Amino acid sequence: MALALALTAACDKRREAPPPTPSAGAQTAPARSQSELDTPLAKIDELVITVGEFEERINRQSPYVRARYTSAEQKEEFLDNLIRFEILAKEAFRRGLDKDAEVVRTMKQVMIQKLINQEFDAKVTPDAITDEELRAYYDGHLTDYARPEEVRASAIILGNRAQADRVAGEAKSDAGKTNKGFRDLVAKYSADEDSKLRGGDLRYFAVDDKALPPPVVQAAFALANVGDVSDVVVGGDGKFYVLKQTGRRKATTRSFEEAKASIRNTLFREQRTAAQKTFIEGLRAKAKIEIDQAVLQKVRVEPPSEGGAGEPALPTDPTAR
Repeated sequence: MALALALTAACDKRREAPPPTPSAGAQTAPARSQSELDTPLAKIDELVITVGEFEERINRQSPYVRARYTSAEQKEEFLDNLIRFEILAKEAFRRGLDKDAEVVRTMKQVMIQKLINQEFDAKVTPDAITDEELRAYYDGHLTDYARPEEVRASAIILGNRAQADRVAGEAKSDAGKTNKGFRDLVAKYSADEDSKLRGGDLRYFAVDDKALPPPVVQAAFALANVGDVSDVVVGGDGKFYVLKQTGRRKATTRSFEEAKASIRNTLFREQRTAAQKTFIEGLRAKAKIEIDQAVLQKVRVEPPSEGGAGEPALPTDPTAR
């Protein structure tokens, strides 16, 4: 029954969608009269499927799917699918599945989504956001669109100064400066297992990075060119570093025009969320809601069982799209 509800919702959604635009050169069929559209095409007990409903259902399919239903046999196949859907739904109703708790929850979710769409789709749209609002957001969040200069470095990290001096000498040799040569030195000498697994890569970082010791950050930025290798850097954390610069990115700032589309999406989500919150708060204010906190505290929640997926949890916001 839950499947039937989902299929029904899908059909309703197709009804709400705008009709497909005819391709250039396509011939438009003459409009039908209302009496023609109301002509019964098939009956399932008391339920009638009219010509209009059948045409609407089939014409709401994608052009690729519609192309499969041009012959009389294929139209009959599509009609048979509609009939199968209706007789299954009828049997589900006969068995009282429309009152099943899971079906009721599914129906409520479909109705809530349609309610939210009806309430907000026309009222809160991305196109309604003005350029003034976009500009105000951009000006108030400039740091979000500015990326500082960054460098990327690889490091051989050691715990002994004397050893670090020897390794620095190897790293500065012609063989040690190559990418493979430096990675080999990392694998052979580095005492830091985390960066060692990445060939010594410390990834890109800015001058105000807090994850690395300040002397390491300063030394990496002091290297003039990609491929340069540093002297031994005393990290101040009891470790000694030999660095190789592997990349450098200049500071950049996204212009207002470049950021405009993403800002519009952000403001649209914020405005829609705010409108939904106001709408729901208004409904709550009209409703008489009573909660017994003492009983709530006695509710038992069973621990999860191994291998059991259980029922999907309710979303924090049941109106979220």
